[in-house]
Amino acid sequence: MIRYVRVGIDGLARYRAVLLETYAEVWAADIAVDPFMRVERFDERLAGHSRMPGWGVVIGYDDDVVAGYAYGASVPAGGEARWRTVVPPVPEDVAHEPGGRTFVLFELMVRSPWRKQGIALAIHEGLLAERPESRVLLTVDPDHPKVQALYESWGYERIGVKQPVPDSPVYAVMVREPLRRSTR
Repeated sequence: MIRYVRVGIDGLARYRAVLLETYAEVWAADIAVDPFMRVERFDERLAGHSRMPGWGVVIGYDDDVVAGYAYGASVPAGGEARWRTVVPPVPEDVAHEPGGRTFVLFELMVRSPWRKQGIALAIHEGLLAERPESRVLLTVDPDHPKVQALYESWGYERIGVKQPVPDSPVYAVMVREPLRRSTR
């Protein structure tokens, strides 16, 4: 049985090694060939992401073994720059960030032995369950069409593409609004 642990910014120091070790395992093949994917670069991204308001992570454990995790944070007021590099450009009303409107899902990963068991969805929904934001934003590498299709099955819509930094992949930008799925 999977047990889910919710951790806020106050617990990041305690769980950082767990996040890095899991990332290194899940992304080992990409790390070997892509400098952007190196663990050190991921740790830099994690540091930046964790400085955003409302940062949190949900970690799934099978007994004491990490099955996977997801983390994200809220876009602060004035955070419209996040939308400026999306192609095609999004309308101003979509890009408007008054603070607390958009939750960014930065990472979601499940270790190989626990895939295709609904754990990714459980971690994802567990992370979003107590969020006050009205929508969730994520990026996904379009070279992983099955992952993109999975997000679409969870209610996300692809609205464009963006390349956050020059050496990163060009990611598909996806939004789910409302943040919580309908239970009908």
